[in-house]
Amino acid sequence: MQVPTRPFRGLAAFLLFACLLVAISMPAAWAAIDANALGARYDASQTNIAFRVYSARATRIEVWVYDTPIGAPEAARYVLTKDPASGIWSRTVPVAELRDTHGVADTVYYGYRAWGPNWPHAGGWTAGSTVGFVADVDAAGNRFNPNKLLIDPYAREISHDPLTPACTDGTVYASGAAHRHKDSGPCASKGIVLAPDATSTGSRPTRALKDEVIYEVHVRGLTMNDTGVPAALRGTYAGAALQAGYLAGLGITAVEFLPVQETQNGTNDVDPSSTAGDNYWGYMTLNYFAPDRRYAADKSPGGPTREWKAMVKAFHDAGIKVYVDVVYNHTGEGGAWGGSDGLTVYNLQSWRGLDNPTYYSLTADRQHAWDNTGVGGNYNTRNPLAQDLIVDSLAYWRDELGVDGYRFDLASVLGNTCQHGCFHFDKMDPGNALNRIVAELPPRPAAGGSGVDLIAEPWAIGGNSYQVGGFPAGWAEWNGIYRDTLRKKQNQLGVAAVPPGELATRFAGSSDLYQDDGRRPWHSINFMVAHDGFTLADLYAYDSKQNDQPWPYGPSDGGDDHNHSWDQGGIGAHQTRAARTGLAFLMLSAGVPMITGGDEALRTQFGNNNTYNLDSPANWLPWTRDATEANHETFTRRLIAFRKAHPALRPAGFYSGADHNGNVMEQLRWFKPDGAQADAGYFADANNHAIAWRIDGSEFGDPASAIYVAYNGWAGNVDFHLPWPGAGKQWYRVTDTATWNEGPDAVALPGAEASIGGEGTVYGLQARSLLLLIAK
Repeated sequence: MQVPTRPFRGLAAFLLFACLLVAISMPAAWAAIDANALGARYDASQTNIAFRVYSARATRIEVWVYDTPIGAPEAARYVLTKDPASGIWSRTVPVAELRDTHGVADTVYYGYRAWGPNWPHAGGWTAGSTVGFVADVDAAGNRFNPNKLLIDPYAREISHDPLTPACTDGTVYASGAAHRHKDSGPCASKGIVLAPDATSTGSRPTRALKDEVIYEVHVRGLTMNDTGVPAALRGTYAGAALQAGYLAGLGITAVEFLPVQETQNGTNDVDPSSTAGDNYWGYMTLNYFAPDRRYAADKSPGGPTREWKAMVKAFHDAGIKVYVDVVYNHTGEGGAWGGSDGLTVYNLQSWRGLDNPTYYSLTADRQHAWDNTGVGGNYNTRNPLAQDLIVDSLAYWRDELGVDGYRFDLASVLGNTCQHGCFHFDKMDPGNALNRIVAELPPRPAAGGSGVDLIAEPWAIGGNSYQVGGFPAGWAEWNGIYRDTLRKKQNQLGVAAVPPGELATRFAGSSDLYQDDGRRPWHSINFMVAHDGFTLADLYAYDSKQNDQPWPYGPSDGGDDHNHSWDQGGIGAHQTRAARTGLAFLMLSAGVPMITGGDEALRTQFGNNNTYNLDSPANWLPWTRDATEANHETFTRRLIAFRKAHPALRPAGFYSGADHNGNVMEQLRWFKPDGAQADAGYFADANNHAIAWRIDGSEFGDPASAIYVAYNGWAGNVDFHLPWPGAGKQWYRVTDTATWNEGPDAVALPGAEASIGGEGTVYGLQARSLLLLIAK
């Protein structure tokens, strides 16, 4: 039985919600999370280093200390002592001893070697031998192997990737008859003992989530192509910091970086034209605390941490929140990759070699990984000790590294309620990782203030893992149903049946998904595209994925075959019209809009919809603009500004028809093109492809007394009869996404809107276009 090292505060549902109520009022100075002080840390005087690592099942753990991170033998080794009650192994070492006796200079590099029931310690063992070996895996799922030097799960930085130009043989990390004897020590990544760092991350924005405009981007791809950034800084945190002003000028309020925790990616540069084994996106985490060294201009020990924090400050100074994409559903150790001895071979680089059944979900017989991700075994998110690592690392990135929010990859795995032999998502279980995160890292209150923004990718693979709308309180979600509904309606006329009522529900914040459990429109993260799939331009330029093309835009395996895309008949003007319309969908919908880096300038991947392996111009944002791209960037900037200027588009609650006194508010009305209000019959008929709506701005303190949006999804023009704009008011056009309205002024600046007329005015709206009017 595993003994939790600290109490889990969510023992029953009512206690969880009590925690939530308390959390809402918590001050900006959050309580410390990492009660066990795991990792390798200097004491206050920096004269001693305490090494502390968790393993319930190990029978012996040694820390090996190095003066040089790669290619050299250890300088010292120490046996750790186990606390039976907590499962924590520890050893305190004087810095003077490391320096004077063992010749370790200023930087201390280290890793762990662990023995256990399947490989007990024997006196004759030396690195590279099989003395003491019993089995690669035993009946309890243990996979100890002292020949594998293990990364400390709590290391604050790591020295290098497991594979480098000097160490290209990945089998040194493997188990199985052919590999178990191989010593990974000379090549293995080492933890770095960091001294405290005082680099400021600036003053955090405290905006409500409902008011964000999110920009999803890769930290390297943001600047690799930007000749305005010094060459030495391109692709780095320091380079990204230089784009804070551009993003603020675009109107972005939160930048969401693809994974920036350490992953194997340094070998991407060994042969840039080869995509075999390359990992550009970064969804194979090797350490949950360390900022990825590859993205630092300053790669010296402590440099990545300092540079990351300075970048966060630059964004905070520009009023922009920093979100990071985190991957707690699986790790970079990966899954099984076979073996000639008839046993399944697994890599041992960190967690698996320290305590496999604690850190990973296993099959019922404990012999293999349970896989809901398709890229390796599930992280054991139901285990309290494995949850500790999740919560501790999130708190570290929040408190020490200045992060304002998180997007959780394949987050349904964090709702698992079963450790081994099964998978079952249950949002009501107070012991799952989702509810624990909410309890211990309080979400930002609805009106803004102190807290973190928690965003889930609400699906995984298999079981009941597809959970769009099914997450517990405190969680926002990537709304994949929003994406698919709008794509189908826009691109699959006559093919996909999407009734206007479903379209209306998405525009109004997806109440069917979020209202029943007390969540709000802003818990819907609305998007048309993301890093995983087509770009905005490609969504309307390709009928199917084009992933087999040559470097630099391929080849890439995988990728979704069901994209709901259409090339608009191959007509360029229709493609840019569709892109404007798709962007307008986002900016005029209730919920939180997310765009992907480069979509403001119609970035293309030439139809590749799975560029995970391309560290190339396919993923690097372009910074030159032709006229069409420049016009779309202006369109994006002005439409974001319009959204930010009109609170009626960012409701705190769902649009409603009556206030608490029963008075009719008519916040939102839906219309047919003929001007009549849309009824249930019209909403239910998938053969209707036009819808309009009027928002009463006065209900939201909006500068416009009314906002009117019309969408014509038909293949031909449609006349819309305009509703009442308000007493003494007229309708004025902000934008029409039709092909006639190309150019830099496709969105009118405030005060330059064209007068259209009053109630009953007929407006001819082009096929597949969107109209935006305001009353004044």
